Amino acid sequence: MSGYKEIDITKVKTISISNRQSKVAVEVFAGVAEKGQSFAAFWNSLPQILKAKDLQEFVDLIVDAHDKGKPVIWMMGAHVIKCGLSPVVIDLMKRGVISAIALNGAGTIHDVETAYWGQTSEDVSTNLKDGTFGMSRDTAVIVNETVQLKNDPDLGFGEILGKRILADKPEFLSQSILATAYQLHVPVTVHVAVGTDIVHQHPNADGAAIGSRSLRDFRILANVISGLGHGGVVLNVGSTVILPEVFLKALTVARNLGSPVTHFYTANFDMIQHYRPRVNVVQRPTEGAGKGFQFTGHHEIMIPLLATAIIEKLT
Repeated sequence: MSGYKEIDITKVKTISISNRQSKVAVEVFAGVAEKGQSFAAFWNSLPQILKAKDLQEFVDLIVDAHDKGKPVIWMMGAHVIKCGLSPVVIDLMKRGVISAIALNGAGTIHDVETAYWGQTSEDVSTNLKDGTFGMSRDTAVIVNETVQLKNDPDLGFGEILGKRILADKPEFLSQSILATAYQLHVPVTVHVAVGTDIVHQHPNADGAAIGSRSLRDFRILANVISGLGHGGVVLNVGSTVILPEVFLKALTVARNLGSPVTHFYTANFDMIQHYRPRVNVVQRPTEGAGKGFQFTGHHEIMIPLLATAIIEKLT
């Protein structure tokens, strides 16, 4: 007795590959590297396929925004600083590429510690065991006492910290994103979730001062976002929750007040793609008018690559 009945494969209909639409052709293949070649040669040798093609397109959009005077908003989590990338971000500010920066609260901590003491990122596992994690009084004094200053009531969290760092002239001032932004008049906003940052553990933390300065920064960011339409760019680098949520709310405020914030471009850079950056930065804001990108990789590789490509393309 025979087994189960098979389909009659001899009756399938075939076509010629010359009549078939293919997504990949040799014209878009990668070039071969040569010893001593320039970055431009490397960049132009990338295959015009998938994320390589997307990254080249996104770099062109940033350069185009810069040339047109449209905002390029750089939102980033604290991990970017911990990866040693402050010099790259600062250089893009100095070149006029980055026109606004948005940080979470932890970003200010790493920026302050780097500027004043040339070190940051404590060993959490070790210090958590004896209750000393986050208990550096030096960091808390700078951050908490600065935001409580009664002078400059019109300054937001990021601006007043940048002003303080610049005035103090600490040893590693040149490594401070906050101070450089203040010096260059680049809006730098800080969006704090109370209880998430080590300075909130200290008795000199003042919730009213933190909230007031951070709320002002939300409104400053919303104002910057109002100019994004028709060519602006937003990057979210390594913030998985706070900044994607803040961006979505600031965007709706800008649109609610009548700003035509459409036809702009966004991208999320992270080591793992998460729900909120994908939905709140890449998809929803650009839906039907604009384009969103996702790039996955380690910051310490992807961000210098991005920055070098931008610099190469600047006119």
